[in-house]
Amino acid sequence: MKQLLALASACFVAIMLTSCATNKPKPSFTTPTQKFTAPVKVTFTNTSVKAEKYEWDFGDGSPVSTEVNPTHRYSHSGNFNVVLKATSGSKTVIRKQMVQVTAPERCLIEIETDQGTMIAELFSSTPQHRDNFVKLADEGYYNDLLFHRVIQGFMIQGGDPNSRGAKPGQSLGFGGPSYKVPAEFVDSLVHVKGSLAAARDGNPQKASSGSQFYIVQGNGPLADDMLNQIEAQKNFRYSTEQREAYKAVGGTPFLDRDYTVFGRVIEGLDVIDKIAAVRTAAQDRPQTDVKMKIKVIK
Repeated sequence: MKQLLALASACFVAIMLTSCATNKPKPSFTTPTQKFTAPVKVTFTNTSVKAEKYEWDFGDGSPVSTEVNPTHRYSHSGNFNVVLKATSGSKTVIRKQMVQVTAPERCLIEIETDQGTMIAELFSSTPQHRDNFVKLADEGYYNDLLFHRVIQGFMIQGGDPNSRGAKPGQSLGFGGPSYKVPAEFVDSLVHVKGSLAAARDGNPQKASSGSQFYIVQGNGPLADDMLNQIEAQKNFRYSTEQREAYKAVGGTPFLDRDYTVFGRVIEGLDVIDKIAAVRTAAQDRPQTDVKMKIKVIK
């Protein structure tokens, strides 16, 4: 009898242990690959079983997500330890997996604004402008500066250090470092929509401001007649690719060869339109401040 009771008790314990193990959630997830290049949006496919809710920590200090299959944007490189917590009832099980994000081969910057975020490439063919911009961005020079001059159908301009904390109605557009950057005109770089170019004063060398820049919105698409007129006025010829770009997205070709183009927005062209559409006051300054924060994607 005692043997039967002992056997029954052992069976009961085994059944309970099996039941507990069965009810325990099993977290699991996959990504398209284990190695990405910044900036990148990574979609996490949840393959967990027996879980009722989830919590994701993406390893870069961003807020956790409770989505089942989240998509997360990594804006810089690094090895990120992604943690998935799967919960069923009172039981929580953790799964960890490393995601590697490498630095981009191109020089990319992120321009965060009140109207959205843009990603721009700085061109290696204009090294002095690229290196100067990277230096200032790394120093935090541009953070909290304003897009102080906005003209719809033309461009949005910022980078004046005097715009940080500027009072309403304050005249802006004259500040910057004590130096200028020599002009770097490159035949292949023109003022199509999204182009990043250096502002300047009327100096005969056409040297650029040490910090002020503008991003082209322009009018578009443009017709061949307009481009033919610019060619005749400035005595140069557009390539087939440049003509097609102007005819597709527009721009400000009348600025070509007079202001240095040193980059181009590759993500967030709609943000240019949003900023260009804000109401402006005297000297084309937005009535509501449009602040920027710029960092180099590394």
